[in-house]
Amino acid sequence: MREGASERPWREMFGVLSGQSIASRLFISATVLITAILFIAGLGLTALNRHGSEASFDDRLGVYLKALVANGVASAEETRSAAAPIIDPQFELAFSGWYWEVTRLDVDPNEIRASRSLFATQLPRLDPNASSELEGVRSGYVTGPGDKRLRMIEREINAGDEGRYLVQVAASADEIEGEIAGFDAALAATFLSLALALLGSTALAVRFGLQPLRELRDGVAAIRRGEAVRIEGEFPHDVAPLAEEVNLLLDANREILDRARTQVGNLAHALKTPLSVIVNEADSASAALPEKVREQADLMRRQVSFYLDRARAAARAGSLGVVTEVRPIVESLVRTFEKVHRERDVEFHDDCPPALKFRGESQDLSDLVGNLLDNAGKWARRRVEISAKRIETEKETDRAQFALLIDDDGPGLAPEARKEALVRGRRLDESRPGSGLGLAIVVDLAALYGGALTLEESPLGGLRARLRLPGA
Repeated sequence: MREGASERPWREMFGVLSGQSIASRLFISATVLITAILFIAGLGLTALNRHGSEASFDDRLGVYLKALVANGVASAEETRSAAAPIIDPQFELAFSGWYWEVTRLDVDPNEIRASRSLFATQLPRLDPNASSELEGVRSGYVTGPGDKRLRMIEREINAGDEGRYLVQVAASADEIEGEIAGFDAALAATFLSLALALLGSTALAVRFGLQPLRELRDGVAAIRRGEAVRIEGEFPHDVAPLAEEVNLLLDANREILDRARTQVGNLAHALKTPLSVIVNEADSASAALPEKVREQADLMRRQVSFYLDRARAAARAGSLGVVTEVRPIVESLVRTFEKVHRERDVEFHDDCPPALKFRGESQDLSDLVGNLLDNAGKWARRRVEISAKRIETEKETDRAQFALLIDDDGPGLAPEARKEALVRGRRLDESRPGSGLGLAIVVDLAALYGGALTLEESPLGGLRARLRLPGA
């Protein structure tokens, strides 16, 4: 379907505005709206004033028409030359612009009495279709003597046996037009002043209203120049979230760099010992050198793999726009661990809201929840429950968070032993399989996302793992 011709000007106007600044777009939009509103209001007020002026003038003419009617209409024997009633001196002056005429309609030819101001001329009749009629009186504009525009009212009177008459009163329309022109000039001057005042106030309002955005721009420019590390200052509640998001983005970038440096430092430190062992063995020319090299190389490989995984997790934790639905991950892990612990008849139950989302990678969420479910399944007697709930934030600008609760009905842990359980490589019971790294890995990975892991007493009698993570 082709674009209509009437739509093109609007599209062109919006195309021009799209390349302008916000301040220009607001000011231009306000200018167009103010002009349109004042123009429409001016047309309405002008029409009302014209109608009022004409009605007022018609009332004046109506007074003379009533006076003519009150003086009585001429009898059939009276002629045009008969004495005419004097209702105002203006009707006595030739072509003064004020006229009256009484015409008897029931005789042929019509008998006419008129004001001396008509000076042997006659008034035309109003067009019945074009004039308005109110209580038998019609009003409108006609062309009178000297081709002058007149405002005229007329009324037909039926005097019974005395005849049927048409009474007309007219006056120059210059007075009405003068009043209307004066009002239009005053209205135009008033609306022009009002438009200038509105445009000036709009410009000030736009400048004042967009000041927070300019401050935000200056803050970002200061960070780019290295003069600041964060956007500081107070912003309106509708701009403050944007400033907070920019600060969070800056913090996330700094955290990624800090974590990368930390992992590189940890890796360098971890490789020092195996390298020293290899160098010492090489210097001693020991017969066990090949075996020792192989052993330390395997150790270094594990260290490199571990810290590379941590570095990747740190990078993923700082990535933006990554969101993972919690419920599918939890349901998948629950089905997996039900099979793993089927021989011990351990039941797994999950209760996660369908709309809950994790601000991070799905693989990291699987590692977090999987380690906690694995730990709970090892110690549970018959039942493991996992549930989730949102954490209420104090401020609108605070990041959304949620908590995952993993409960088991196992023996639990004493309060003093719960901190030790979170230490890397620390195993409180050597009889159960594991490396002692599961909970410590959860602590490290949760910290990368700004979350935390705490151990509590479970309502089921065992241990509760409370995992706090960022939501979306």
